Amino acid sequence: MNIDFSKASFKDFENIPNHDIFKRAKAHQGYLNYLRENEFMNYRLLATSGCGPEIGLAEQGYIKKGNYISFVCNDYLGFTQHPEVKNAVIAGVEKYGTGAGASPLIGGYLDYHKELEDKISTFFKRPKGSSIVYTTGYTSNSASLLCLLKKEDIAIVDMAVHASVYEGITGSTVKRFLHNNVENLERILAASKDVYRTKMVIVDGVYSQDGDIAKLREILEVTHKYGGVLLVDDAHGIGVIGNTGRGAMEYFDVLDQVDIITGTFSKTFANVGGYLVAKNPELISYLHFQSRQYAFSAASTPAIVGVSRAIDLIDEEPHWKVQLWKNVEYYKKGLIDIGLDIGDTDSAIIPVKIGDVYKNSKAGKILLENGVYTNPIMYPAVSLKDSRIRMSLMATHTKDHLDKALNVFEYVSKKLQIAESVHNLQ
Repeated sequence: MNIDFSKASFKDFENIPNHDIFKRAKAHQGYLNYLRENEFMNYRLLATSGCGPEIGLAEQGYIKKGNYISFVCNDYLGFTQHPEVKNAVIAGVEKYGTGAGASPLIGGYLDYHKELEDKISTFFKRPKGSSIVYTTGYTSNSASLLCLLKKEDIAIVDMAVHASVYEGITGSTVKRFLHNNVENLERILAASKDVYRTKMVIVDGVYSQDGDIAKLREILEVTHKYGGVLLVDDAHGIGVIGNTGRGAMEYFDVLDQVDIITGTFSKTFANVGGYLVAKNPELISYLHFQSRQYAFSAASTPAIVGVSRAIDLIDEEPHWKVQLWKNVEYYKKGLIDIGLDIGDTDSAIIPVKIGDVYKNSKAGKILLENGVYTNPIMYPAVSLKDSRIRMSLMATHTKDHLDKALNVFEYVSKKLQIAESVHNLQ
């Protein structure tokens, strides 16, 4: 099978007809070699410093050693480098060691796990006992949904939800509705009303590629109208959206009405892991014993005590969110003034939509050559004709960081005629 690498994506190598695992791997390696030879390999770059507004990259192939302005980290409030968060992690490791040593059910459930569960529950204004903590944000979706939804149930998902959701619903009936289209959602709910045991609607609070916000008030209303359950994954909204950083649910004043909330510790909370919060504490107890990844995986390490401190800091130091939004508004205006298409983003995720896959890869290369590290995103993460440069802003980006990046984007736009192409498509 011949694949035109210039028009290919990683999706093309998932399951090549008549190719066993070794032939698929060889074909895939050919694609990676093509990306490296054309200096389009913006993936798995070796960093030499921690997460921050600047990041050190090691010399690797065509990548020069040095510091780069970084828009690839989802540490929105900069808490991975906050002294109090780091001190909490150090204290946790000194007290408990480096690992829990067992799964939560058979000896690995320590008091720092309970403290974190209680803090998560309280943060979302739910009673203690309303949350469960997973070792990754991915499994907070995939593991929970695999446990809760079976073939007799239906998952009705916004087509733009995260890959972890899609993995979690493989054991159930699945219907997708057009992105943020409440009318389409209602038609599916009406048709499913008396057919399935559980009708779970699953959306993001903030969508990870476009940075737009779900129409949560309308979605919640129509979901409950037809006896459905609403799950909101607000991984990218917590700490960023809402008056006190409780996410899109707080923004729409529906925090107390959403049935299930999921999220991650790897963004605002500056760690690794994930959580699920439910209105019904019995659902949490069910997951403790029935969710296989929870029951049979070692519990989170003591380093996760840093999350407890990060949760407190969201309320104690609100100036970080204020500064983040100053950066977001300034940077968005700069990109729009250049003539670039940033879509409908209303969060700290800012895409520059380019469309053409080759031109998008070229833009990522030029940005990197000029000291700006971004994520060129292509199919299947987005649709075939919707390639873009995706960026995450941080409270700790300075005006100098943003101005330099804007200058490089202006150069890229002129060199590749991006703004002109966008204008012609509109």
